[in-house]
Amino acid sequence: MPRRPVAAHNLKTTRKGVVKKRTFLWRWRRIFYLAVLVLTVGVAGLAYVVSRVELPVDPAVAPVQDQTSFICSAEVQVSCNSSNAMAQLHGVEDRVLVAYKDIPEVLRQAVVSAEDRSYFKHGGVDPAGIARAAWADIHSSGSQQGGSTITQQYVKQTYLTSERTLTRKVKEAVMAVKLEQKLSKQEILSRYLNTIYFGRGAYGVQAASRVWFRHDVQQVTLSEAVFLAGLIRNPLRSDPYRGVAALREASRLRTVVLDSMRTEHYINADQQRLAEAAVIIDLVHPERAVVKPPPTQSNLGDVQGSEYGTKYFVSYVRKWLYQKFGEDAVLGGGLKVYTTLDRTMQQAAYGAVTSTLDRPEDPAAALVAVDDQGQVKAMMGGTDFDHQQVNLAVGREGGGSGRQPGSTFKAFALAEAVRQGISIKSQFPAPGQLDINDPRCGGKYSVRSENFGSTDLISATQHSVNAVYVELALKLGPQSFVDLAKQMGVREQRLGDLVATCSSVLGTGSVSVLDMASAYSTFANLGVHKSPIVVTRVERPDGTVVKFTPDEKQILTQQQAQLVTYCLEQVVKGGTGVDAAFGRPAAGKTGTTQNNFDGWFVGYTPKLTAAVWMGYPGFGGKPIGPMDNVHGIQVQGGTFPARIWHKFMATVAANQDTGVFIDPPQLDVGIQANPGLQPTTTSRPRPRVPTTTTRPATTTTARRPTTTTTRPTTTTRPTPTTKKPLTPAVGPPPAGGGPSG
Repeated sequence: MPRRPVAAHNLKTTRKGVVKKRTFLWRWRRIFYLAVLVLTVGVAGLAYVVSRVELPVDPAVAPVQDQTSFICSAEVQVSCNSSNAMAQLHGVEDRVLVAYKDIPEVLRQAVVSAEDRSYFKHGGVDPAGIARAAWADIHSSGSQQGGSTITQQYVKQTYLTSERTLTRKVKEAVMAVKLEQKLSKQEILSRYLNTIYFGRGAYGVQAASRVWFRHDVQQVTLSEAVFLAGLIRNPLRSDPYRGVAALREASRLRTVVLDSMRTEHYINADQQRLAEAAVIIDLVHPERAVVKPPPTQSNLGDVQGSEYGTKYFVSYVRKWLYQKFGEDAVLGGGLKVYTTLDRTMQQAAYGAVTSTLDRPEDPAAALVAVDDQGQVKAMMGGTDFDHQQVNLAVGREGGGSGRQPGSTFKAFALAEAVRQGISIKSQFPAPGQLDINDPRCGGKYSVRSENFGSTDLISATQHSVNAVYVELALKLGPQSFVDLAKQMGVREQRLGDLVATCSSVLGTGSVSVLDMASAYSTFANLGVHKSPIVVTRVERPDGTVVKFTPDEKQILTQQQAQLVTYCLEQVVKGGTGVDAAFGRPAAGKTGTTQNNFDGWFVGYTPKLTAAVWMGYPGFGGKPIGPMDNVHGIQVQGGTFPARIWHKFMATVAANQDTGVFIDPPQLDVGIQANPGLQPTTTSRPRPRVPTTTTRPATTTTARRPTTTTTRPTTTTRPTPTTKKPLTPAVGPPPAGGGPSG
């Protein structure tokens, strides 16, 4: 068979003139040149990619990861954390960072055994592991087995997306290798364990330990460690409380992890046997099981003291924190928030309300207590936050609209009178009905009250005489005492709520319980108003601290405040508020709105002020309406509100020094509002007497300093006579300007 001819370009002539066939490399030289070129470009490109891939930021200068913020009550003054916090705030990620040394060795071993047995041997990428995973995938008909190392998992979850592309896988591998060159194995494992998701909203081992076992990660046992390690691949499918299949899967994964730990010689046979014998869940006795039930779901999580209403306070603090620091910082900034709430006082407030209004059909009530430093010590805004989140204690800030304060507003007119130089011993006409025709009243205006003939401001305050206070309002100018109330901390709940009219003195605007407590504390603080605060300081993870103190302003002089306090003391000693007396120096004022829609008592000792409101709130099947038959009686400020205040104060003052009031140097300081008007003795009511079941054993006030002047004689106090029923105000004023109590 003849040989095929050879192309001329594949022949060459030697120096000796011999013609030979060129070599294989010569004939395929162009293809080899192209291959070398492609390889060179590929290597250069890979080198460029590697050079452009940035390592994760050094942890010493890295931005703080999202962390849970903690809210602590006043009892905690340092180191607010998961073990002593009243509440925890977090967004999507509930995370608390812990150091490598604080992660138990058994947990580290369990995770390494489950996720990456060669972790301490490879350099970031494990080719053998990838090969094993690929082989397992081929022989399992598509069942995937992970080949990524712990380092790769950390890089992917923290710095990359979850897309399945070659570019992402290359970048993941490159970053893993570079990370292993930069950081120690311990640091990488610590970062990983603080990052991964364990289900139930918990990111990182500390949050996971709290949500699954109800204790810190430092106390994790072998049984708990293998459970957490088994959760990593699919936390939802492995939650044993999600059904029989999930319980079976959790048990299977526990066995797999224990077998791996045994193979790696981290545990022995006895330890494995004991761990497998542990009960994963126990629906009858959950405290005996490894895994605890899921926490009760609410938008605030598990709040300590929620059984006595702390969730309303925590919700208020959370909203305040949002305004000060922003939502991202609060839910992910790892803040430590130190609040003013005294949980003993909070419990006393809840008990005082619920033990007094103890029937399903009873009205609602709210109580706020503020100390002499402007700190909110108790906030009872409701009894069931999970079903009704309107905070009745803070008006519009809590989702409500405020309520009319009734005669508690008279204290501001009294204070303005003293500030304008009017003597509290000034006599005023006090007829049973007062008819006024004044533009400031909108024309003709009528008000009814007890018939005193004439009386001074001390007695008018003691018995809450409407006619006297309407006359006083006209003499002062309604705008003056409304402005004073605002200076003392009373804010409008709706636009126009505090419009100055004749009826303003009878409390026809809308206010909040918090604001009334804050305003009255000005009298207790000798004329200095301290804006109420709920947080004393906030600590950031970087160590910076932001402190908060009340804004202080001298509104009244010390003597003016003392004169107002003296008048308000008489309310408790023998006036409309005798049910509030609890055996210590106390001053305050009752308030009842028209048709008995609202009942109030706002009072104070030298060191603590508390405001109590009750009424039908307009939700929960209880529309706003009159309280004309509560436990068989018609509600006024001197009944249930005063009794609630009494119970609260008696409880919190049992083992405390409440202080004593300093009497004003003289009572007749100032000018006579109506010169020549003499007190009369006709138609004077008898002093109110408290119900025997609620009146304290003794109502004797604390002894005052011997340097004070003699109190006024009993000639200024009306003599007892038959008391007529209170009659609501009539005429133009809006609802709320009625009963004097």
